Amino acid sequence: MSADIQESGVKLRLTVVDTPGFGDSINNEDAWQPILENIESRFDAYLAQENRVNRSKISDNRIDAVIYFIKPTGHCLRVIDIEFMKRLHTKVNLIPIVAKADTLTASELEQFKAKILADINYHGIQIFKPVSDEFDDPETVAENREILSKIPFAVVGSEKLVEHPNGTMVRGRSYPWGIIEVESEEHNDFIKLRQMLLRSHMEELKDTTDMVLYENYRTQKLLSMGHVQDNNVFREFNPLVQVEEERRAHEGKMQKMEGEMAAVFQQKVQEKESKLKLSEEELYARHKDMKTVLEKQRSELEDKKKRAEATARPITPMEQHPTKGKKKNIFSGF
Repeated sequence: MSADIQESGVKLRLTVVDTPGFGDSINNEDAWQPILENIESRFDAYLAQENRVNRSKISDNRIDAVIYFIKPTGHCLRVIDIEFMKRLHTKVNLIPIVAKADTLTASELEQFKAKILADINYHGIQIFKPVSDEFDDPETVAENREILSKIPFAVVGSEKLVEHPNGTMVRGRSYPWGIIEVESEEHNDFIKLRQMLLRSHMEELKDTTDMVLYENYRTQKLLSMGHVQDNNVFREFNPLVQVEEERRAHEGKMQKMEGEMAAVFQQKVQEKESKLKLSEEELYARHKDMKTVLEKQRSELEDKKKRAEATARPITPMEQHPTKGKKKNIFSGF
C-alpha cells in the first residue's frame, strides 16, 4: 500500500508492506522467513541495478524500517518475538511497538516496557535508536532524549472518529469510563512515533539502511559469489563507521594529551618540591653553621672577658704577703 504525502511543498511517497497472519499458525518455527526473504530480495534487486552499465535510473524499494507489534501480555517477549528480531535486526531498522496499549494501566505499561528492553539487551538485538553527536543543537538532543524515553512505543489505533465531551470529533476509542485519543501524547506514543518516522529521523533511517545495513549485506553477498576485493587498490568504507573511528581516534588522542599533560604537571610539581626541600635543607645547614660560629665567637668573647678582668684588677697587700699581719696563737700548744 502506497500513499503520497505532501507537506510544505515536499512530496513523499510512503509505502507500507503489511504481513497479515504472522505468528497465527500452530507451528511458527519459520514464520519470519517470508519477511526475511522479501527484505533480501529488495536488496538483491537494488544490487542488480547498481551492477548495470547505465545506472542513471535506479529504483529504490528497500525496506527502511520494520514496525514490529508486540502483544500487550504484560510479562515479557515471546519466543517468536525474540527469534523474529534476532533474524532481522542485521537487515533492517527494527522499531518495537506495544500494540493495544490501552489494555494496560500506566504502571503495567511502564513495567512491560522495561521487561521488553531487558530482553532486547539480553539477546543482543539491535533496534533503531536516535543518536546525538556534538554537532546537534540542544533542541535536537532534547528531542532525541525524549524519543529514547518512549522506546518501545506504546500506541493505540482506531479508524473511527468519536465525539469528545467538548463536542469535537477525535480519532480514538470510546469506553464507558472515557475516551482514548490516538493523537494525544497523554494517552499513547503515536505522535512521537509518527514524528520520528516521517519528520525528525526519516533521513537517518534511510541513511542507516543505505550505508550500514545494505552495505553489510552487499559485502557478504559479493563475497559469497566469489568476488574478492583487493584492499590495496580500492578500499570501501562506511561513512558512519569512518566518523565513529575518527571520533574514537580523536578521543584517544585527547586522552593521550591529557595523560601527557598530567604527567608533565606531576613532574613539574615533583621538581618544585625537590627544589624547595633542597633549599630548606641548605637554609637549615646555613643556620646550623651560623649558630655554631656564633657560639664559638661567644665562647671566645667570654674567655677574653675573663682574661681582661683578671689582668685589670689591682693586687692587695694581703695578696702580696699572705702570712704578714697574722697573729700567733698563744694557745697553740694546748
